[in-house]
Amino acid sequence: MEHKKIDLTIDTRSVRHILTSFLRDEINKAGLSRAVVNLSGGLDSSLSCFLAAEALGAENVLALRLPYKSSTPDSLEHAQLVIEALGVQSLTIPITDMADALIQRFPDMSRVRRGNIMARLRMIVLYDQSAVFQGLAVGTGNKSEILLGYSTLYGDSACAINPLGDLYKTQNRQLAREMGIPPVIIDKPPSADLWQGQTDEGELGFTYAEMDQLLSLLVDQRYKPEDCVQMGFAEDFVRAVMDRVRRNHFKRVMPPIAKLSQNSINYDSHTLRDWGI
Repeated sequence: MEHKKIDLTIDTRSVRHILTSFLRDEINKAGLSRAVVNLSGGLDSSLSCFLAAEALGAENVLALRLPYKSSTPDSLEHAQLVIEALGVQSLTIPITDMADALIQRFPDMSRVRRGNIMARLRMIVLYDQSAVFQGLAVGTGNKSEILLGYSTLYGDSACAINPLGDLYKTQNRQLAREMGIPPVIIDKPPSADLWQGQTDEGELGFTYAEMDQLLSLLVDQRYKPEDCVQMGFAEDFVRAVMDRVRRNHFKRVMPPIAKLSQNSINYDSHTLRDWGI
């Protein structure tokens, strides 16, 4: 039985305005007017870069290309398309020597371990250049990835501000078309480019189109898993997605703190109001 299709269409013009205002306002609140983005040449990082340039002006955005020796040529080329289309400032810093200094100490290291090292090194460079450029580190993670935990903690998930975290991957594609991102970037298979032939959907075992439909029901509309099965979603699929969301909750929150006092950080005193702001 085919499941009922959920409409994930967004008002792209309104979302574009909200997200550019969000970036401009939040960065200004931090006393800054610039942004730094790790630009992989993929859809999400390209979209964050486009939004930042529109919000702040291209001259106030630094795009970083951080290739490893196994990175595909397309990733650099597609990132360059974005840089040229926007006129943002850019810097290319290969991470091969940095990563291999650790990777080569462990010849039997798995691909996942190597990929996590690359992601965390890119975070280090992002924050280093954030200090040099005096701009906030802008994130690129979408709602689908955040819910599924499909990111490296303190790696590609690390940022100071994230304009895309409440948009599913399929909605990012809609906004990317609205903003004029090159079709070659929008239409290519999503990939973290951590090893040759790696794709997001290949690793996850599901398409974003299917996952986003289910996540929208479970998260946004608060449907129960059994309700989704009755609507036509395969039971194994629902269980697998729910399992990923549950297991990766720790990636979506600050580290738990053992509560000993009446005013514990992240439990009792955690809003701006607590500090008179």
